[in-house]
Amino acid sequence: MMALIVVVYGAVSLGVLRSDETQTEGAAFVPKFALDLAGGTEMVLTPVMEEGGTVSGEQINQAIDIIRSRIDSSGVAEAEISAQGTENIVVGIPGNPSAEDLALVTRSAHMTFRTVLREDAAQLSQPSDWLNRTFPNPNYTAPPGEDGEEAPADDPEGPAEANPPADNTDPAPSKSTIPVPPDEAFTTRLNNGLDQDGLITEEVSQRFEEVNCGLTGSQATGQVSNPDDVLVTCSSEGGAKYILGPVMIDGGSLSSAQSGQGMSAQGTPTGQWVINIEFNSDGGAQFGAVTAALNQRCQADASSPLRQFAIVLDDLVISAPQVCNGAINNGRAEISGSFTQASSKALADQLAFGSLPINFQLESQQQVSATLGSSQLEKGLLAGLIGLILVALYSLFQYRALAFVTVLSLIIATAITYGTILLLSWVQGFRLSLAGVAAIIIAIGITADSFILYFERIKDELRVGRSLPQAVDVGWIRARRTILASDAVNLIAAIVLYFVAVGGVRGFAFALGLTTIVDVIVVVFFTHPMLLVLTKTKFWGEGHPWSGLDPFRLGAPGAVRYAGRGKFGRSPTLEELREKADSQEERTERTEPKVKPGVGSIAERKRAQAASEEEGTTS
Repeated sequence: MMALIVVVYGAVSLGVLRSDETQTEGAAFVPKFALDLAGGTEMVLTPVMEEGGTVSGEQINQAIDIIRSRIDSSGVAEAEISAQGTENIVVGIPGNPSAEDLALVTRSAHMTFRTVLREDAAQLSQPSDWLNRTFPNPNYTAPPGEDGEEAPADDPEGPAEANPPADNTDPAPSKSTIPVPPDEAFTTRLNNGLDQDGLITEEVSQRFEEVNCGLTGSQATGQVSNPDDVLVTCSSEGGAKYILGPVMIDGGSLSSAQSGQGMSAQGTPTGQWVINIEFNSDGGAQFGAVTAALNQRCQADASSPLRQFAIVLDDLVISAPQVCNGAINNGRAEISGSFTQASSKALADQLAFGSLPINFQLESQQQVSATLGSSQLEKGLLAGLIGLILVALYSLFQYRALAFVTVLSLIIATAITYGTILLLSWVQGFRLSLAGVAAIIIAIGITADSFILYFERIKDELRVGRSLPQAVDVGWIRARRTILASDAVNLIAAIVLYFVAVGGVRGFAFALGLTTIVDVIVVVFFTHPMLLVLTKTKFWGEGHPWSGLDPFRLGAPGAVRYAGRGKFGRSPTLEELREKADSQEERTERTEPKVKPGVGSIAERKRAQAASEEEGTTS
């Protein structure tokens, strides 16, 4: 346990020293605070359509989601983003945001379509269904002898792969005539966009190797790439990274995107959720030329990344479907894959609203002070200190010297929690809000519950006649299940709350989950081992009256204590307790009236039944 504390605070200390040497903001021994405790910058934005028109409420909600994903991409930043009326968006960023951060909020979302030159999904910790998405051709006709179905996608439960297995056989190419590209300039652009050797230079390869998308896809967030340049980026879901060619189609050419049930060639629903997209006339011609070229590459090499067409939003890949069923010339396409209703709608919304030419006009920008301020933080910390003192006093009254274990465990838990918050503030941009402080205070009660369960279980085992070492071992085994079950419930609640909430509530859920995990670590790796050590000492092992483990005080059978003046007191043994119980039961049977069958309490009916059976046996 001490090693964990040394590692956490050692890492923070190294971060502080490095920050001091480089004179840049980095690690600190004080956590970063959220908007309600530290103040920050508040901006009022008005979404404006580039081509005129009115922005709908649904588009404003999508704009809020885009801004929030940009700000929160590196962790829980505790930014406050909300709609003001039906036209404006209010964004509050804690601290002193840089000019790049402010530009990240105000710039418009931009969607493009690029060819995939290289793909690496080896960093994915879990399979991701978008790796197996395709652009099926609704006009595709299978040649004689084939069933016309698409090649099966990789098993979604199996390990994620960068490319489908080589033995997956794709249908033959469409026999439809490939249209002439819109113009010679686009033809040149398309041919250059498929030139892997010419575009993937040594510098691009080095950047591709350095990018790490294993934890989050936020590495590329905030980039404003040149449409003519190669883009090294990550997937929006994190894990996969790409080298993408120049922009083939601009998102403004996408006229609509809707999710729905897929349809077979006979017009019947397939039961699979898909996204139907439609381009305008220029975009449809460009899309037909690109899909024709990608289809030819797929037929030549079904494992080549050049069979994929990446959909890029804010320079992050939100999907990269395959094109292996021929050219799609009518400007309408269907993205299929392992979609659910929710995931298909989410991608359709990204396509529909990400392609809209919405700019954010800055109406006002001002510095705001903390809404609660340092005085409220001091009151919150004071409440936590009072709670800690009350827990210590209760432990001292109830468990005597065992309060030492309780207080020391709480101190260890506080140290680990605070160090982890410092580390997350430095690495992930976590900001502590007053809601997070409340969650940490609640953790005092959660940790105290664990101690009470454990200590009471030990006392129960002592009362039934076990020795102290046996009581500690058996009590831990039985209390551990309850402690883990209780913490698991708290952790599940925190995880659900984290993913369904935003803002301060999300920070509360994060802090609650963190403190719950710390509670398990402290109880398992400190409290229990510490109690095992203490039971081997004379003070606790021999049951001193102030140890909290005095067998006589706990009523352990046969326990003896010196009562003064040469007298000793002794608790009754198990045999004496049983004899007392039997005699009490006999007196009860003699004095209590007979109970009619089916009448009286459950205990009375059982005694009556046992008495009747005994009389029958005697007779």
